[in-house]
Amino acid sequence: MKQFFMSLTLLMLASLLCLPAFGTTAPAAEAPQQHAHEGHAMAANDKDFPKLAQPGEKVPLGADHYFTYGFTKQPKLGTAIMKVEIFTQAGKPDASFVVKGSMDMPSMRGMHSTGAKEFSISKNGAYLLPAEVAMPGDWEFRFTFEKDGKTVFRGAYLFDI
Repeated sequence: MKQFFMSLTLLMLASLLCLPAFGTTAPAAEAPQQHAHEGHAMAANDKDFPKLAQPGEKVPLGADHYFTYGFTKQPKLGTAIMKVEIFTQAGKPDASFVVKGSMDMPSMRGMHSTGAKEFSISKNGAYLLPAEVAMPGDWEFRFTFEKDGKTVFRGAYLFDI
C-alpha cells in the first residue's frame, strides 16, 4: 500500500512538471470575472437600485406621482406575478409610464436572472409582469420606471422564498 501511494505521488509530480511543456501554464494575471447580467439594459450597480419601502406602501415617483407594488399572491416556486400601480398625487391612476422589471438571486447574480422585461398594462390600469422563481433562497426584484423615454426611477425589492 505504501508503495502504491509513493507511485501515485511520483506520477502526479511528473505530470505537473510536464504541464509547461504542453503550453498549459497559468496566466500571469486573471481578467476580472464578468457576470451574465453585465451589459444588460437593466444591469447596474446595486447602489443604482436603492431598497424600496415594503410592498403595498406608497413610494414617491418624482414630484407628481407615487406607486405601490407587490406580488399578486405570496411568491413560491414557479411563476409569480408582480403588480405595480401608479397614481398622481391626487390619487388618480396613471398608465403613462413604461415600467420594466427583472428578478435575480443576489447571492448568485446572473445565474437565475429573468432579464429586463416590460410590464403589461391590464384593462384596470395595473402594470403586471410574470417572473419565474427557480429555487428557494434570497431574491431581488428590480424596477425601472421610464417617462418620455427617460429613466425617472429605479428601485429594488429583496425577498426570500
